[in-house]
Amino acid sequence: MKIKILAFGIIKDIFSSASIIIDIENNETIAELKQVLESQFPQLIQLKSYLIAVNNEYALPDYKINEADEIAIIPPVSGG
Repeated sequence: MKIKILAFGIIKDIFSSASIIIDIENNETIAELKQVLESQFPQLIQLKSYLIAVNNEYALPDYKINEADEIAIIPPVSGG
């Protein structure tokens, strides 16, 4: 299935776009999606951490993705 992934912050630079569309298997998990993304965009591995949100909520690694889900990659946040 094809899913659209929104990118924010440095992730937009890594993707060279504010969003991408990728093909994944049906019922793939967030953990599996991270593996796919990191194989296509190895720069993601260099980030200390990044989170994946599904439908405006942070998703756990075992969440199964549906085609209608809105997925966003949230970069590491620094503050002070």
